[in-house]
Amino acid sequence: MVSALNISKPQVYETRTIQLSSPLLHIGSAVSRLNPFEYVQTSQRVYLPDQEALARALSNRGKLHDYIGAIEHRQEILSILESAFGKNWQNAEDILGNPIFPLGAIDRKWTDEKVTDLRPMIRNGFGQLYIPGSSIKGAIRTAIAYYLLKNADQYGVPNSNRVSAIEERLRQQLDNDHLKRQQKWADDELFMDSLFADFSLNYQGKSMAERTGPNTDIMRAVQVTDSQPLIERKVTINNRQVTFNIPVVAEILVSSHFENENAKYRASIYAEVVRNVKTKFTLSLDTEMLSWFQHKRGMKMPFKSVDELLKICQSFAQEQWDGEHDYWSMVKNQKHQGKNLDFTAIRDFYEPERCPYHLRIGWASGMTGTTVGWLFADDLRAKIRDTCGIKAPNFEAPKSRRTVVDPQGNIKYVPGWVKFRG
Repeated sequence: MVSALNISKPQVYETRTIQLSSPLLHIGSAVSRLNPFEYVQTSQRVYLPDQEALARALSNRGKLHDYIGAIEHRQEILSILESAFGKNWQNAEDILGNPIFPLGAIDRKWTDEKVTDLRPMIRNGFGQLYIPGSSIKGAIRTAIAYYLLKNADQYGVPNSNRVSAIEERLRQQLDNDHLKRQQKWADDELFMDSLFADFSLNYQGKSMAERTGPNTDIMRAVQVTDSQPLIERKVTINNRQVTFNIPVVAEILVSSHFENENAKYRASIYAEVVRNVKTKFTLSLDTEMLSWFQHKRGMKMPFKSVDELLKICQSFAQEQWDGEHDYWSMVKNQKHQGKNLDFTAIRDFYEPERCPYHLRIGWASGMTGTTVGWLFADDLRAKIRDTCGIKAPNFEAPKSRRTVVDPQGNIKYVPGWVKFRG
């Protein structure tokens, strides 16, 4: 009888279930804005109908022609609903018994103003709010790039891809007017491809030469699932009932400042957000695949475990946090264009020295959350903004910010910050 051999198979995947929480979040959908006939608002709620169920129900009530007319003229449909279904139109169903307004498509309304040009949040195929894995992975990728460039000596980043060299190329292209395109494309061409995809693959002692591209991108080894649906639920914690994943339509305040640093009102946007987010996703690292990658110019791999990935994310979050703290410390409260621009709650939010979050994702993460812009000189960052975005000569970049107004009309929240646990 042969005794059992103490042989363990190498762990190929490191998989972690991550609990994600956020004070407030918005991830945009493929449809950037909804037309007036695509939602219904009352004083306390905003309803997003199932369009097919609504059409069937209105057809059954002889009101389909009115509905089509509203669509053609981009009109609201509340009067049509009241005429077809009466005062309890919120509970109406189609002829198949399907609710016209599913539970997951009814939002609290945090503003007394009339909602116009509603920006919806992304939903999955079942109509449920969620966070796409691609949004999280994209933010992780930016964090890795930032970390590599900031610690170039430690990881042997080639001289041509260090911050000084990138800045020089950027200035040349900006001076020659060659950067009239989206910032992401410019980043990819200038340095991102080299940091992530300039690798050869070495498998079982054999080097497989590959053209630089998706097959040689180290992020192939990182897998991020979509989050669990953001379904509203109540949980009792320490004898207190807490509600998570609250769908809300809120006023998003776009502001900047004048040269004297007094706050400046720019615009109000109405968007679907989720308050008090609590969900889960899975982060996996194929450690065997990662070992195949050999950088063509000797750069070291910046991570070999999920823990190291999360530390890189938190490091990038801290950089953004410090920048936001400084910005809000500079801006002065004032009333402008009928708006009370009191950002005291935002300054309080950024008061802790240590950032308690791991990433900033989705809407309002802005230029400094989606690029490595904080590494560049202030004047260069402003020049990139003026070329690729909205010009704001003689102002720092980014100049404007987005904050969220609470139900009492106070500027209270900053969207996008997420915390990981697990």
